Amino acid sequence: MTKYNFFSAVCFAAIMLGGVSCKDQLDVGNPNAPTISANVSNETGLYQLAQGGVYINGFAGNGQDGWLGDSYFSLPVGYQELMADHVGADASNNQVTTIAQPDYIILDDGTKVTNSSPQVGIIRSYNSRAATGNGNNAIYYQWLNMYSLNNACNTVLSLVDGIKFSGDAASRANTVKAWCYWWKGYAYASIGSMYYAGLINDVAGTTNGNYVLHDAIINQSNTYFNQAATTLTGITSVTDYQTALKQLIPVFNQVGKGGIPTVDMWKRNINTMLARNIVANKLAPFINGNPNATIAKSSTTAMTAADWNSVLTLTTNGIKKDDIVFTGRSTDKNSFISANGGTVAALTTGVNNSTTFKISERFIQSYNAGDKRFTNNFNTANTYKNNYIYTTRYNVINGGLGTAGVAVLGSTDVGAYELFIAGSYEENALMQAEANMRLGNIEAGLTLVDAVRAYQGAGVTAVAGTGLTLANALTELTKESRVALFGRGVSYYNNRRWGWTYDIANGGGSYGNTVITAAGVINKNVTINYNFMDYWDVPADESVLNPTTTSVVTKNPNYN
Repeated sequence: MTKYNFFSAVCFAAIMLGGVSCKDQLDVGNPNAPTISANVSNETGLYQLAQGGVYINGFAGNGQDGWLGDSYFSLPVGYQELMADHVGADASNNQVTTIAQPDYIILDDGTKVTNSSPQVGIIRSYNSRAATGNGNNAIYYQWLNMYSLNNACNTVLSLVDGIKFSGDAASRANTVKAWCYWWKGYAYASIGSMYYAGLINDVAGTTNGNYVLHDAIINQSNTYFNQAATTLTGITSVTDYQTALKQLIPVFNQVGKGGIPTVDMWKRNINTMLARNIVANKLAPFINGNPNATIAKSSTTAMTAADWNSVLTLTTNGIKKDDIVFTGRSTDKNSFISANGGTVAALTTGVNNSTTFKISERFIQSYNAGDKRFTNNFNTANTYKNNYIYTTRYNVINGGLGTAGVAVLGSTDVGAYELFIAGSYEENALMQAEANMRLGNIEAGLTLVDAVRAYQGAGVTAVAGTGLTLANALTELTKESRVALFGRGVSYYNNRRWGWTYDIANGGGSYGNTVITAAGVINKNVTINYNFMDYWDVPADESVLNPTTTSVVTKNPNYN
């Protein structure tokens, strides 16, 4: 097995400093020492290493995410929110403007406006090591973050059995192992849900050229999520479990919906992520009001009744309304996310002419009339004008208007915004709702949609009990999924599986959209042909330095 020429070198440097960056008092030894094992030789050092490996290597990107915000949740998730058409952008660096531009749109009067630089061509033109060096390779960053996270966890796992723990040593060691298995599951889920192919690498500081298809990466994610659950089951001391986990989760994240989950809560978080792995990587087309739509050409397959039943089982045992989940907060120093740049929400908050991201008209149209979340979070103080689809009348109010019990979309105040790193109650409930609808339990699904709206303080009329058809129920489901899950890293996957991001020629597309021209003409029935690459090519920084040794290609063959 050969050395991991690119990513392991980055990971090693950051692991040594990871704990210090998360909390002032952390000290994992001499960062210039030749081996990690020499630096991490006790329980405290291992906790610091395990914390820094996740939050610094994985989510702060070793400083590599600093040109657009400063974290995984502003940069890779930023691209996802752009492609979900939740936000727009006009920045010229690293294809922020071009990565989410549709191939064409058809306005209300029949005028067809075509994009001269379609997304697939942009991805292929700039997927090179030279382009990465020049800040122009958009598909590089998610790969970097997640394999850095994976390698950091590999490193911790290679050390844990050699550490002498106090208290119930087995329970503390198993807590650290469950932590690593959980985040490895998370990393593989991210890679397998976004890239056509990837690498399974479970030995620290090494790599291989054995590329496998994204389905195999998702299977490996499931393996580690399940291994985390099994390991949690083996914990016998609640006190020692809590003691260890309090050292792994930064104290500033242990507030609000964050905190120290019980073993059962963590297992429910795992079930939600297992359900996400199914729905995010299958098709459930709902095109132009048609629940029976099909996509002719895709890198994945359609959901089956068995799939929906698996989702229903997992989400029934998934995150509950009052469960602790994995969240993040900004601090005034040494945080893995900054208050004004660490998340998509932060980069969208403020007057739209001056924000990095601009809230999309397509996102706004997902709110039902009278939704308090809309009135609490948006105003029309300024209109941002763009020549294609990014013109918007709306601005995100910093911290909202303060309406009691109503969700806040964005804030740039230190510690105010609660970032959902993994699953949430809303995501779990909406997946459960969709599974119910697709299995014929429409009323049960609508009841869950109503529950999510009530949970976020929407204050809108209930849709359950109104006799909606499957098509109308799915319309409510898709609208609520867009609104409730803003910035949580799942909305592009939702648009993809609903078929909206696929070429109209293959049965995809998005219909009935609001688009405002630069001249101010409001169109409310626009057809959008996004035609995005469904699963990205492997970044050239990997495929060139580490060419494939298998029959699996590193470029998505469905896009030529």
